[in-house]
Parts: sequence; C-alpha cells; structure tokens
Amino acid sequence: MFLFNKSSHFNLANMATFFNITSGLMAIYYLTHGNFLASALFAWLAGGFDIVDGKIARKYNLSTEFGIQLDSFADFLSFVIVPTMFIFFAVIDGKELTLFTPLVALAFIYYVIAGLRRLIQFNINAQEGEVEKYFTGVPTPMGAILLWCVYLIWLTGIINEYVVLISMIIIGFLLNSKVKIKHF
Repeated sequence: MFLFNKSSHFNLANMATFFNITSGLMAIYYLTHGNFLASALFAWLAGGFDIVDGKIARKYNLSTEFGIQLDSFADFLSFVIVPTMFIFFAVIDGKELTLFTPLVALAFIYYVIAGLRRLIQFNINAQEGEVEKYFTGVPTPMGAILLWCVYLIWLTGIINEYVVLISMIIIGFLLNSKVKIKHF
C-alpha cells in the first residue's frame, strides 16, 4: 500500500507534511483576510502535523531524502513565512511608513533569510532516519513560537512595535546560533 511504501512520495509521513503545508497556506489565507484567530489556529495545526510527520517516518521507517527536503519546505512556509506575515499583518501593517522603514525591512528580510539558512543547513547535515539528541540553534518551529509569544506580549501593550522588530532580529539570530536545544 502506498501509504507505507517508503519510495512513495505520498506515503503516510509525507501526507502529514502535505497537511502541514496545507495548514500553512490556510494560515496565510486567513491572515490576508484579517482573521488572526483562524490564522493562528491553522499555524498551530501546522505545528501538530510537523510533530506527527517525523514520528510517523521513524515509526514506520518512511524517512527518505525526499521527505527530509519536503519537511524543510513545509517548515519554511509554516514556521518562517507564516509567522513573519502574522507579525506584519497583526502588528506592523499600516505603520511601516511611520516606523523607521529600514528597520521594518531589515527585521522581516533578516528573519526570512535566517530561517531559510537554518533549514538549508539542517538539510545538509540531516541523515535519513536519524535524529540528533540536540538541535544546534533554535529550530524554526520554536522560532515561530517565540514570535507568537512576542505578539502576545505586544497585545498587552507592554512592548511597542520597535521591540517586536528587534525581537524578530534576535530570534532570527538564534535560529543560526550555537545554542543547543534538546530534541524531544
């Protein structure tokens, strides 16, 4: 059966990754329509599928080079593009010209490039079926969670848009740092 066939691009692990991608796309759809709650729910759903795909791949020996690459593309969409778009639409949109515009551009461009660089480096180092005990640098899903926390703090009024932008740069830096994060 194709769902448990390691050579199928539509095996069970990859299907979970495709659902991650679908959830990320739905999050973007709702972001662009101003529905931040629906967007956040789909972003969290993408995170659930990201956890499940790896567990399925290891349990049923479905890990492949294709799956590794597919997972990173899904992570780029759901945990780099979606959170940056979320911060933009929920926090910055309409203020980008009244804020220091070069800082706005730097924060968003830097975070996207940092996330992409992290995922490419992860793929270069990844081995089929193997899981390291520690991540080096903050994984992109954790970066997305940290940006979510920054957003929640911003909602309270404790921090302003400049702190959000600086936080994006700091979290982007942490994605490619030497910080060790235990793999669960």
